Amino acid sequence: MKRDGLPSLLLLPFPPHPSNRQVLNAAYRPPLTAALSALKGSEKSTKLIVAVACPILHGQFVRSKTLSWSEAQSLVAGIYTIISVVCSQLSIATEVDGGPGTVDTAVILVDHDRKKRFSSDDQPKIETNNTVIVDLATFACAYHPWNLIFHVRCEAGLQLYQTYLQLAEGKQKLLQEQLIPVEGGLTMNVAQKESSSLLSQTSNHQIVCLGGTFDHLHPGHKLLLTAGALLLQVPRKDSQQPCEFIIGITGDELLKNKKYAEYVQSWEDRARNVILFLWTILELPARGCKDNVKPRIEEKDGDFRASFRDGTIRVQCVRIQDAFGPTVTREDINALVVSAETRSGGRAVNDRRAEQGWHALEVFEVDVLNAEEISDDLSEEATKTENFASKISSTAIRQQRAAAQANAQAQS
Repeated sequence: MKRDGLPSLLLLPFPPHPSNRQVLNAAYRPPLTAALSALKGSEKSTKLIVAVACPILHGQFVRSKTLSWSEAQSLVAGIYTIISVVCSQLSIATEVDGGPGTVDTAVILVDHDRKKRFSSDDQPKIETNNTVIVDLATFACAYHPWNLIFHVRCEAGLQLYQTYLQLAEGKQKLLQEQLIPVEGGLTMNVAQKESSSLLSQTSNHQIVCLGGTFDHLHPGHKLLLTAGALLLQVPRKDSQQPCEFIIGITGDELLKNKKYAEYVQSWEDRARNVILFLWTILELPARGCKDNVKPRIEEKDGDFRASFRDGTIRVQCVRIQDAFGPTVTREDINALVVSAETRSGGRAVNDRRAEQGWHALEVFEVDVLNAEEISDDLSEEATKTENFASKISSTAIRQQRAAAQANAQAQS
């Protein structure tokens, strides 16, 4: 099998408990650095799926699982922060469809209980639940084949790796050169009470909305989109009513005054990249990626749509020309996801909906990517949050594109 164009996989064992950004950094930075370094410098854009195994779902029945949204998005934010810092240090571009040398990284949470044992008689199958997070067996069935598989060289990492290979048996013939052990970091786990994990379970929603420019889709955008997807209440396959994920994407006219505006991607390209990323974290193809099939997108002017998981999840990207978008044209939206920068916009949305006599949206704010919290070996200047944010921003990416073109023209 030709491996050109196939994504690579990094299996990360259970996150440390209790956890914060510094603890996550100590545990996950070494394996992330090793995997990203190995993929750096490719003549083509490469893709890395970072699968984090954690017992994050709760509930007795498969069809009615729940999760703590705050806990889940915080974990994703912490990992994307580490990825951003490492890629900045290694001069690796991280955006979707970024061209040669880019490592397009996506973080996926995989529900797995380390106490669970699988026998050779187990026949894993693709099985969805009430959330977008799937268990390890389902992940192994739906995500394959791979270019390289990185696994952490520690007891928990080895156990996870062996269990994954058992569940993925027969999905892909793997050569020894594709299986790469990487050093793990320092972890410490303190046993937690079973009841404590159930205190902050989040009610999922049928219709979730968020907005942004999504120019040169980077880790900050990926966090926002992943956090929104984690709120979706995914119905059964036989349900007549899918859950909806509505993404408002700023129209081209509103971006003409941006810095390096000539390098802003078109609305169509930005919408396609949003759907392509969501396809990575939402779809569960029965044949994996063997056919290299891309998501089928229904494209109309300012309205791109795609469906995932046998039609149970519907994604809609709509062009917006103001701060409100569909939140003030659709009363049935349930939840709004915002960042720290758009917090005031969330309040404005609910004020406008109140004027229309509509119910307020439940507003969820994602964590920020903050280098200060993992600044053990970075210079003081580089660890300032605003400085770090500017380095991973769409503006910074456009500036790099402008500089590269100017350099190319100077040499021609």
